[in-house]
Amino acid sequence: MSVLLPSTVTDTTATAQDAKTAERLKLRQAAEGFEAMFVRQILSAARQGSFGGEKDLFGGNPVGGNDDTFTQMRDERFAEIAAHSGAFGLARQIEAQLARGLEMSNAAATSAAATSTTGSTAATPSATEG
Repeated sequence: MSVLLPSTVTDTTATAQDAKTAERLKLRQAAEGFEAMFVRQILSAARQGSFGGEKDLFGGNPVGGNDDTFTQMRDERFAEIAAHSGAFGLARQIEAQLARGLEMSNAAATSAAATSTTGSTAATPSATEG
């Protein structure tokens, strides 16, 4: 019969918690990256818009002209800051939705592991007994 010592259970729980925290951090970073990409696309589309004048909505380059590198870099940085600060809230919503799926898959894996562990640790008489 296999017996789990309290320190083993604690170590296993701590390791599982660390893994879960690492997964959530990766999930948050991916969600923020997606939001930043989305904001960059919005800014790019807005710069292409015009009210019939020769310049874009922001008073910059002529409509249809190439954006300068500085403008692209500024938009990229703004999108990163907006995504990291949660200004739009899109990353938070994406993370919450994906975390549900992550929790369901973790619960299924934990359930499967518990089932296989319970089946393999059942008490069996040893050769030294009776």
